[in-house]
Amino acid sequence: MRPEIAVLDIQGQYRVYTEFYRAETAEKTIVLINGSLATTASFAQTVRNLYPQFNVVLYDQPYAGKSKPHNRQERLLTKETEAHILLELIEHFRADHVMSFSWGGACTLLALAHQPRLVKKAIVSSFSPVINDPMRDYLERGCQYLSACDRYQVGNLVNDTIGKHLPSLFKRFNYRHVSSLDSHEYAQMHFHINQVLDHDLERALKGARNIDIPVLFINGERDEYTTVEDARQFSRHVGKSQFSVIRDAGHFLDMEHKTACEDTRNVMLGFLKPAREPRQRYTYVQGQHALAI
Repeated sequence: MRPEIAVLDIQGQYRVYTEFYRAETAEKTIVLINGSLATTASFAQTVRNLYPQFNVVLYDQPYAGKSKPHNRQERLLTKETEAHILLELIEHFRADHVMSFSWGGACTLLALAHQPRLVKKAIVSSFSPVINDPMRDYLERGCQYLSACDRYQVGNLVNDTIGKHLPSLFKRFNYRHVSSLDSHEYAQMHFHINQVLDHDLERALKGARNIDIPVLFINGERDEYTTVEDARQFSRHVGKSQFSVIRDAGHFLDMEHKTACEDTRNVMLGFLKPAREPRQRYTYVQGQHALAI
């Protein structure tokens, strides 16, 4: 399963690294949107859950992963800019669906508010319209460590909080990834956190009222940072919202254990595909780094 790799020019301003997993029998295409500071490698398990039922598109933000060498990093990107990048990718790949993870949900909701003509369904996972006490503590400490460029503390913070239910192997990949990021990536995350703490999330929620397609929100039963109860408040903002809970799972859902992997896969395919279509056997993969903030 090898992707077609391309670096696309977006709006004449950004160069975006993409991976396109083309399946000969697939009729639909889905774009996956990373959490903050994550890269295409974070979706290794999700690709295996969706392919070959779908063509799958992964991409790195201009400031992250394999897009970094192709951009000058002269400015910090807002969530609105990330939303417009996503809209361009949807058009380029003729995508029927989108799926976001963690803070990737913010730019996804902003993009969907523009009612892209091709997108018929969306999945938003591990995201919430509420900044509860655990999440606020996480963000405020993250802001402090990112500002100081304290790589040790940033790496441990992710594993001790939203990543607490991950297998130890994933935690090691997480720490290695987070502690080796460039200073501009820390600055970008610091910028996003400040936006969120300054109630910037409310703009995404206000715009979400324009979304006119079915949106499935998936959250882990044990996730205290984007809780099941808080996520259900999206019903007040998204008219065609649906909700699913992954039992015995935290923030990282399908990466945490085999049962959560299978349950997440079944929920995704049950929403995206007609019930009559046969589902292929799933594979749970360890050994890829998993990061979202």
